[in-house]
Amino acid sequence: MTVSRLPAPLLVGDIGATNARFALVDAEGKFDRTRVLVCDDHPTIEDAIAAYLGAEPQDAEHGSRHPFSAALAVASPIIGDQVALTNHPWAFSITALRQHFGFERLLVVNDFMANALAVPHLAAADQSPIGEGSAIAGAPIGIIGPGSGLGVGALVPDGRAGWLAIPGEGGHVTMAPASPRESLVLDRMRRRFDHVSAERVVSGPGLVNLYNTLAEIDGVPAAPYSPAQIADPSTCASDPLCREARDMFCAMLGTVAGNLALTLGARGGIYIAGGIVPRLGPAFAASGFRRRFEEKGRFSAYLAAIPTFVITHPHPAFLGLAHLLRAEATG
Repeated sequence: MTVSRLPAPLLVGDIGATNARFALVDAEGKFDRTRVLVCDDHPTIEDAIAAYLGAEPQDAEHGSRHPFSAALAVASPIIGDQVALTNHPWAFSITALRQHFGFERLLVVNDFMANALAVPHLAAADQSPIGEGSAIAGAPIGIIGPGSGLGVGALVPDGRAGWLAIPGEGGHVTMAPASPRESLVLDRMRRRFDHVSAERVVSGPGLVNLYNTLAEIDGVPAAPYSPAQIADPSTCASDPLCREARDMFCAMLGTVAGNLALTLGARGGIYIAGGIVPRLGPAFAASGFRRRFEEKGRFSAYLAAIPTFVITHPHPAFLGLAHLLRAEATG
């Protein structure tokens, strides 16, 4: 993959509420010097980018490593020049950020737009199927991913043998229960939140919300677990409420993913990104995700034919951003 017409190196960044991931892209489209920075360690996005660029070598072998252009995937709706992360205090002006670093060009897109753009370029080793179903070539594709929040996006055919990425905020749809136990959980959560969105339960903080609410319903003390601890197999083996919270998380993700597939007519498949699900490993494949995905009454057979995949590529947003830069460069 050659990122033509844009002088290398290029900077790509995947900016979430927890981590900011950066890499340089060379003239052949290869990623180099990937680093992950903790957002809370840096007061502003400018500080994080400066910390990344300041760590890059300036030597005879590589020459100047200051990027000429950049593309950032940000966990936020992109509406105009001003950007504010949904689940983190960082906010910035696209124009001011470009001028601050002297970029010739700065593209800023929703993070799940970048993840969606990566899907057509994933290798077989970059995805793991969950359940049955076969993708229909040229049909819409959905992407969903729990992390610090819940990202949602889509790809639809552009009518020219290519794809149009659709960013959205589907993580903030209203979460609906699909079992009596889920009804109890969501009813209890509505006492604390003005709106119980899918993100309130299907995300890292959502795992904690589920665990704490289940403990409250059962009248038992809740341990101060982190999302990673709740999802950890050893914790799930020793704490039944952690196991129930993890299993409810997976089933609820199936509910939301099935809704997305029906809304889009996503017969090209549903892809799961984000940092949580790949770490669940076999527990996710054995969970109620796929069963819940298909449980849509008269449209169960329709959904059974749609494949679902976990994206295992370590940085799919980088892949999408690099292809976006190439498309921008070639017109």
